[in-house]
Amino acid sequence: MIRKRVVARGNVQGVFFRDATQREAESAGVGGWVRNRSDGAVEAVFEGDEQAVERMVEFARGGPGRADVDDLEVVDEEPEGLSGFDVR
Repeated sequence: MIRKRVVARGNVQGVFFRDATQREAESAGVGGWVRNRSDGAVEAVFEGDEQAVERMVEFARGGPGRADVDDLEVVDEEPEGLSGFDVR
């Protein structure tokens, strides 16, 4: 199991980024959460097997249809054993 925290910057709020991320994560079997930040970015944590987490990182790099991700910060973290995926 691995864990990655991502911060997506650009046109990422108001474009269903959180909802789309939750659907993708549930489909991939990844635990974690996603939230809007006050600085206009979207932050998410993905936990699961390496292939599924990497799939989520790639999804976040592009975002859903109307999103325009200018930058994606990715940080490795220690897994906490999260289950389910929440929109915060």
